[in-house]
Amino acid sequence: MLLALTWLTVSLTVTLFSSGVNIPRLSQPLAEIKAVKASCRGRILKVIVEACQLTQEEKVKVCQIVTLAGADFIKTSTGFGGGGATREDVALFAKHVGPNVKIKAAGGIANLQDAEDFINLGASRLGTSRIVKAVKAMEK
Repeated sequence: MLLALTWLTVSLTVTLFSSGVNIPRLSQPLAEIKAVKASCRGRILKVIVEACQLTQEEKVKVCQIVTLAGADFIKTSTGFGGGGATREDVALFAKHVGPNVKIKAAGGIANLQDAEDFINLGASRLGTSRIVKAVKAMEK
């Protein structure tokens, strides 16, 4: 059996967006994401940003970069960066990404109400292991 890669995930380096970064330098991640997208050959590309480590201005800029680069998804966090998805971040992403970019909210989704809130705010995918446990507990 031949297994095919159907999606690829890349993480942006937080230091490129940390305070004091010269905005013209942000052309580097744009070029890198475009190159990765070109190599995907039709496969889904998700770009992970550690939203909890960025300012509001940096988050908006990341949304623009991800959109211009042609990525399919922007993901709020890896789950290892000190914080997960917030309602505010998902709403901000929904406002600033292009119509072809979907949002994956990951981390911080503890229950079904959280999941519903994130979906209503614009997330089309959720990254959570706690929901499975919550649903199983409801089934008992």
